[in-house]
Amino acid sequence: MLNKKISSDAPPSTAFRIVDVPDPYKDLSARRGTEGTFVGYNDEESPWVPFGENAAIRHLAFDVRNNIYSNILWIKKPGVIGTHYHRGKIIMLVLEGSVRYLEYDWLATPGGFIQEVPGEAHTLVTEHPEGTKIFGWMQGAIDFYDEDATFAFTADVWWFMNHYETYCRENNLPINEQLYI
Repeated sequence: MLNKKISSDAPPSTAFRIVDVPDPYKDLSARRGTEGTFVGYNDEESPWVPFGENAAIRHLAFDVRNNIYSNILWIKKPGVIGTHYHRGKIIMLVLEGSVRYLEYDWLATPGGFIQEVPGEAHTLVTEHPEGTKIFGWMQGAIDFYDEDATFAFTADVWWFMNHYETYCRENNLPINEQLYI
C-alpha cells in the first residue's frame, strides 16, 4: 500500500503568466475540438427572455450534440412554473431568493443545490417576496403539463435555442454565437 500524502492546498504558483502545459493531443484538439466560451453578465450578451408573465430566462449555453442547455431562470415574484416531467438530468443552484417543489418538503435558498433525475415530475414554486433566480445545467427534454395533467409542450435544446433566437429577431438583437458550444 502506498502512503502518499494528499494535499488539500492549491498548487503553489506566483507566476502571473500563461504556462504552456504539455499536451500530446494539442494539434488534434485544435482541429477537432471546440474552444470554451464566455458570456458576460449583461443583457447585450444574453437578454432576459420572457417565459410567461412572471418569469424570464437568461440563456447561457446550447449544446445540440448532447441536448444540453444552461440558463438562469428568474421568477420575478411569488409564483409557479408549471408541472414538468424530466427526461434527462438537471443540476440547479439557487442564486437569489428561495424555491421549492410542491412534491417535497425542502426549501432551497441561495447556495442550495438541486439535482433532478429522469423520470420525475415536479411543480416549481417560489413564495419569496422577491422571487428567485436559479442557475440550471440541463440535459434532455422537459415535458410541461397544465393543472389538469394535459400535455402542453416539450422543451429541449432546440426549444430553448428557438426561444432565444426568436426573441432576439423580434427585438433586433444580435445572436450571440458564444452561447453555442
